[in-house]
Amino acid sequence: MKSIGDHIKKSRLALGLSQADAAKQLNISTPAFCKMETGQTDLNISRLLQIAKTFKVPVIRLVTGEDADQASSVESNELRQQLAEKEEEINKLRKKVIDLYDKLGM
Repeated sequence: MKSIGDHIKKSRLALGLSQADAAKQLNISTPAFCKMETGQTDLNISRLLQIAKTFKVPVIRLVTGEDADQASSVESNELRQQLAEKEEEINKLRKKVIDLYDKLGM
């Protein structure tokens, strides 16, 4: 799994920025920015929001590496799969109930 730092780096490279350029835009030192990309520094929400705004990307992309639509799509697919499994389980239970009624002669 990629880290937030990896997603920040990918977004920075997509803009064609060096670490020094990105650091300058964020008003921080280049070593501080480097530590963010390498995961040596934990990011707080305000810094994450600042990076997202500066790089013009949604925060969700920095956190997950996906756009909100992609993240929602993955979640929707997982929920659909779970629903299908539950429906199959219900159908099996219905069949068992019908079989029991048949055995009891009802």
